[in-house]
Amino acid sequence: MRKLLLIFFMLVSLVVAAQQRPHYTQYILNNYVINPAISGIENYVDLKLSMRKQWVGIEGAPSTFYITAHGPIGKTDEKQNPTSFEMKGENPRGKRYWEEYTASEPHHGIGINVMNYKTGYISRFYATGSYAYHMPVNAKTNLSAGFGLGLSGTSVDRSKIELANPFDPAVNAFTGESNKITPELNVGLWLYSADYFAGLSAQQVIPSQFILTDSSLGKSTTVPHLFATAGYRFFLTEDITALPSFMLRYISSMPLYKDINLKVQYQDRLWLGGSYRFSEGFAFMGGVNISQTVNIGYSYDINNANYLLSSMQKGTHEIVIGFLINNTYGDMCPRKVW
Repeated sequence: MRKLLLIFFMLVSLVVAAQQRPHYTQYILNNYVINPAISGIENYVDLKLSMRKQWVGIEGAPSTFYITAHGPIGKTDEKQNPTSFEMKGENPRGKRYWEEYTASEPHHGIGINVMNYKTGYISRFYATGSYAYHMPVNAKTNLSAGFGLGLSGTSVDRSKIELANPFDPAVNAFTGESNKITPELNVGLWLYSADYFAGLSAQQVIPSQFILTDSSLGKSTTVPHLFATAGYRFFLTEDITALPSFMLRYISSMPLYKDINLKVQYQDRLWLGGSYRFSEGFAFMGGVNISQTVNIGYSYDINNANYLLSSMQKGTHEIVIGFLINNTYGDMCPRKVW
């Protein structure tokens, strides 16, 4: 019964062009996965690996793995001292630190994004390279524009389709394309300062069609995914900051997806947060900046009671591990994207 429900759910998702791109809960830690304009925003190479296991307990449920890396070209920073949790005296990321924040000089950024998204017998693979240009618009604010260009692939593994009736015509119709390679183009804008950020981006700008069965029901067309996100930082105390943010995601013929998030951080070291996705569920998040080289974040999602298959699954787990390479200034956490 579970397999039948899962097959039904995946086919419906493909026909209505629903979850063509993977969901992320911790995009607030790595907005680069949805916006190439962030390429090269920091002083170091930001390498991140993530694993997401959706709807634990459901065989063949969606799972996502990605690795991203991006860094600056020609970026200079006027800071004279590194920041770290171990520094003596005042909080190195206290109010005075952000009062002295200055916009970055014009510079370039490049990056790579490799991702595998799998749901049952259907797999999607993405590999893109990105470029961004950052320019100051005033003394404390930068604007960047970027694009990601590469390939995406879709494949169907018939050997993983198991039904009580092996002669089911819906399954036997899977004689069309089992592998499909298409071009991938993503674009974005990112406005950022000491206290706020705002971004616009689009993924799958180039629509493409792939065929999973010999019938018209097996045809699926990729459509652009549009994202709008913004956040603001304020101090609760000298040591604790709060960052509320939101994200809107628009896909044609689908309801508007709406997320609201809250991240609370203690100095450079610890953070806790939560996210609410309207009509879908909510998530708890937390993380630690282990050193000036390594950080880690974890989230657990709970779907609301009205969600399809909600009674048969045990939530969603997502982990993000980050590495700060060539971190010259010894930052414990990001300075430009937070």
